[in-house]
Amino acid sequence: MSTPTPEVSRPSERIFFTAAQFIRSESFGGILLFSMAVLAMIIANTGLAHHYFELWHTEFGLAVGSYTIAMSLHHWINDGLMALFFLLVGLEIKRELLVGELSSPRKAAFPMVAALGGMVVPAGIFLAFTAGTPYTSGFGVPMATDIAFALGVLMLLGKRVPLALKIFLTSLAVADDLGAIIVIALFYTADLNLGALLLAVVVIAGLIGMNRMGIKAMGWYLLLGLLLWFAVHESGIHATIAGVALAMTIPVRSKITSQEFLKHLDRHLDHFSEEEKQRKNVFLTQRQQHIIEEIGSSYESVQNPLTRLEHALHPLSSYLIMPLFAFANAGVALGGVEQSVWHPVAFGVVLGLVIGKPVGIVGFLWLSEKLNILRKPENMSWTHLFGAGLLGGIGFTMSMFIANLGFSQAYIMDLAKLSIIAGSLIAGSIGAFFVYTATKKPDQTPSAP
Repeated sequence: MSTPTPEVSRPSERIFFTAAQFIRSESFGGILLFSMAVLAMIIANTGLAHHYFELWHTEFGLAVGSYTIAMSLHHWINDGLMALFFLLVGLEIKRELLVGELSSPRKAAFPMVAALGGMVVPAGIFLAFTAGTPYTSGFGVPMATDIAFALGVLMLLGKRVPLALKIFLTSLAVADDLGAIIVIALFYTADLNLGALLLAVVVIAGLIGMNRMGIKAMGWYLLLGLLLWFAVHESGIHATIAGVALAMTIPVRSKITSQEFLKHLDRHLDHFSEEEKQRKNVFLTQRQQHIIEEIGSSYESVQNPLTRLEHALHPLSSYLIMPLFAFANAGVALGGVEQSVWHPVAFGVVLGLVIGKPVGIVGFLWLSEKLNILRKPENMSWTHLFGAGLLGGIGFTMSMFIANLGFSQAYIMDLAKLSIIAGSLIAGSIGAFFVYTATKKPDQTPSAP
């Protein structure tokens, strides 16, 4: 839904409004993410490198009674803050499964098949290059798509991009995220602590019970969510999975219906108008202030709790968590790494993203159409889909996250991260070119005979 544009007259107001609109756009989130990654790369290869790497090893801890949980700043970002990112991802997945492009088998088939191909083929390419080496555990690195970057590229292309392609890429990325979460839970889990795992199950049961009882207060869910994060962290399953589990329990129904909200609003506005006739100065009357508070309460009650939490987390994720994650993880010291461009991990990651993603996405869709399993939408060409497949090869955030889980050697981890950046840049650039050239300008009309 488009936001109405307010009228602005003075140049300073126009500049401010334009800047504010840009900052709220998807493309700004991608640009900020990329900028923080570049800044980390620069710092990691200057005289400040020692301070940069030392910063992330700084220990922080929380103590409750005799129990203390202590981790490095790097781990607090990757295991703590990223749990909020995964909470947002989980909310988006739940919304799409309920009312979006994944809400029915017919709607979900196209992006699900595309996502499956975009995960299987890149993983296969990576395993082909790393077979017989100790690095096969990184097979999940080229499987992921970074939706912030991919949508940011499409937003920069503007009206040259068909709406159907944006919807497809969004639903593809959501399905891809769902697949990545399953891969992390199944293949990147340490030895299980059954006691902590049992506590996590009990907490999830409590969250589901709260939902069934109609409890809508978000504070209770977030409080139990903290306990869930602790239990999952101690269980051996990666702590960020707690964010996804919490998202699945967030209520969907609002406290009051939209019809009830309209009735409340009409009644409050009538009372406010009556009180306005008696107001004698610049200050609102006590009753008017109370009416405004009541309207605010009704405003919160009519909102879907899931959507409200999603909207609250989105700017936090786009402007703090993901840029901070990029700054903490993209700093790679190039000394020695640049000599290993022929390393199987580098080949597996770069070719998995640049070739595996588009070939897997388009190949699985083409095969499914040939087998009459599904049909390609008429308003999207195969060139469009190949361009979207290339944009799916922008694996930045999730790929780096999985690289941290898949590799224990710092040298290999740095090599994988450098390969992710290189592969994402190549895939994004070629993908943007494909989408741009496959679409006519919006004002382009055929000439008269």
